Amino acid sequence: MKILTGNDLKTGEVTWWTGQDWSIHVNDAVDVGDQADTILAREEAARRVNSSYAIDAERDADGGVRPGHIKDRIRALGPTVRPDLTLKPADPEAGNWVI
Repeated sequence: MKILTGNDLKTGEVTWWTGQDWSIHVNDAVDVGDQADTILAREEAARRVNSSYAIDAERDADGGVRPGHIKDRIRALGPTVRPDLTLKPADPEAGNWVI
């Protein structure tokens, strides 16, 4: 499975391609197959995201998305040394930070 990640231009948040838009939740990411380059070129040109790229990922036993490389797992879930700072997708306030 190939998914897309990048950073939101307004907030700098890590984002994941949902098939229609960008989400801060990795579990919203969809498999883009061989369309990665086309989607990335269009989205960067529209200035919705920057530093975007395709990564390998897989579905876990619960149906969630697991990035294949540790770097991207950290991007998806947050710091590894302070569990209280990790992204909690079920939190209604997730993504409402003001920078």
